[in-house]
Amino acid sequence: MEMRERNEDTKPTRTLIFSYGTLKRGFANHVLMQDLISSNDAVFLGAYRTVSEFPLVCGPHGVPFLLNLPGSGRHRIRGELYSVSPRGLARIDELEGITLGHYERLPIQLLSASGVDGDCCSGGEVVEAEAYYAHQSFAEEMWQRKGKVGFGEYTETGEYVRRNARPKERSFLEETRLFVSSSPSSSSS
Repeated sequence: MEMRERNEDTKPTRTLIFSYGTLKRGFANHVLMQDLISSNDAVFLGAYRTVSEFPLVCGPHGVPFLLNLPGSGRHRIRGELYSVSPRGLARIDELEGITLGHYERLPIQLLSASGVDGDCCSGGEVVEAEAYYAHQSFAEEMWQRKGKVGFGEYTETGEYVRRNARPKERSFLEETRLFVSSSPSSSSS
């Protein structure tokens, strides 16, 4: 969701973005967040966890997908919260393939994960933010393809393949559609 900066009337509206995958610190695409932070287009706000349980799975090339199927997963998803400028948001939207049908940016409710052992349920104020969910055109099929088994936090498993190292003969959306239509035993992911 958007929040108004009140320090100066000239500051633009910023959006709170929940990062649960490769944009997190220490992961493959965090270089974009570092660039946005250095240009004052993003601010790291801390570790957060979803209020509801969601499925989090890896698709083709080890790409993480948060599925907009609240209550279907068994985990409150851990990630990071950033305050992002409109210019920064446009760059993240581009990376996430919003116009290509890879992800959808939708609301999500979060709690700080700074409690004892990161227990989000020990109290605290609910934060309204936005997250990049797998596009609805394949989310349910992705959940079925993964055997309705997800995880609570994306960790580097060695499966993630950077964009420049992926096959060029198909688009990522085509790869995703092939992945969800294949049987689990016919794929290594």
